[in-house]
Amino acid sequence: MLGKFLLFGLLWSIFGNPILALLAMLVILYIIDRRFVGLTPSIVKPLRRMGRIRKLRQQLDMNPNDLSSKLELSKLLIEKKSFRAARELLEPLRDREAVEQSAEYWDDLGTCLLRTGEPEAGEAAVRQALSINPRVKYGQPYLRLAAMNSTRDTAKAFEDLEAFQQIHTSSCEGYYRLAQLNKRMGRKAEAKRALEESARLYRMLPRYKRREERRWALLSYLSRLMG
Repeated sequence: MLGKFLLFGLLWSIFGNPILALLAMLVILYIIDRRFVGLTPSIVKPLRRMGRIRKLRQQLDMNPNDLSSKLELSKLLIEKKSFRAARELLEPLRDREAVEQSAEYWDDLGTCLLRTGEPEAGEAAVRQALSINPRVKYGQPYLRLAAMNSTRDTAKAFEDLEAFQQIHTSSCEGYYRLAQLNKRMGRKAEAKRALEESARLYRMLPRYKRREERRWALLSYLSRLMG
C-alpha cells in the first residue's frame, strides 16, 4: 500500500495533476498485473476476438459447409459467453464423421448445453469428451463438472476434482477449486487445508512454472485472508 502512495506521489509530481497521476498509476498497475499476475481481463483480446468472429461469419456466408470455420467460430462464441449461438453451430454437426472422435468438439457442445439449461445432456457430452481423451483441454472439463455437481452430487464432484489433480499434480488451480467446493459444502477445515496446500505447492514450483500458477496462488491467498 505504501508503495502505491509513493508511486502516486511521484506521478503527481511528474504530471502536476492528481487525475492524470491516478490514471497513469492505474495503467502501470494494469500492465504489471497482465505481465506478472493475470487477475485483470485483457483489453485487447475481446477486440481481436470480435474481429475474428466477423471474418468467420463472412466466410460462412460464402461457404456454409466450412467445418473448420464453424468449429473455430463456436469456440470464439463460447469465449464470448454466447452459448446459445455456439450451440446452434455445434448441434447440427453431431453426426459428422469428422467430429465424432473429437474430444474438443464434445466438450464445446457439452459446455453450451450446460449453459443453456440442459445439465444432463451437457454432462453426458463432456464425459464423452473425457472418454475420448481424459487430458482434453488440460483436464479443464473435470473442473467444470465438479463445479456443476458441487450442489447436486458432491461425491461425483470430488471424483472429478481428484481426476483433475491426477492430471495436474502441480496445479494451484486444482487446490483452489477444491477449497471453493469445500466452502460451498460448509467444510471449512478441509477448505483451509486445500488453500494451505496451494500455497505450499506454489513455493515449491520452479520459477518458469510460477508464472502460469501465480493467479491461482494469489486467489488462494486472498481466499485464506477472507476465511
